[in-house]
Amino acid sequence: MSSKISYYTKEGLQKLKDELSFLKTKGRADMARQIAEARDKGDLSENAEYDAAKDAQGLLELKISKLEEIVSNARLIDESNIDNSKVSILSKVKLKNRKNNATVEYVLVSQEEANLKEGKISVQSPIGKGLLGKVVGDVVLIQVPAGNLEFEVLEIGR
Repeated sequence: MSSKISYYTKEGLQKLKDELSFLKTKGRADMARQIAEARDKGDLSENAEYDAAKDAQGLLELKISKLEEIVSNARLIDESNIDNSKVSILSKVKLKNRKNNATVEYVLVSQEEANLKEGKISVQSPIGKGLLGKVVGDVVLIQVPAGNLEFEVLEIGR
């Protein structure tokens, strides 16, 4: 497997670790119970419920394996070393859409922590990539699936 380093906030990494712990304990215990119940229903060669439970177990183990890899390659972001003079990961950026004059605020985070409802966008997204390294006053043209967006960087903070 490739070891891709990803950067996380303290909360984001804790969330991943909590999910992994849950899957390894409660998730595996629930899966074992489902398999045992299906096994008790008779002939395993004709037991679709048993086959489904075994398939679900395989998917659970795959998810656990992927989460273990992500956690092992995760690095915490040292927020005290972030330069607020330009847009970087964990920057809170206030933008003005030059087309409709609407203002929006985003926090740039890792891909796994992105959540548009919370105003968190990935540094790997088209908007995130377009904003990296910009300073207050910069106007940036970003190509998104719906076309081109022109933003002006109004504020950068944490």
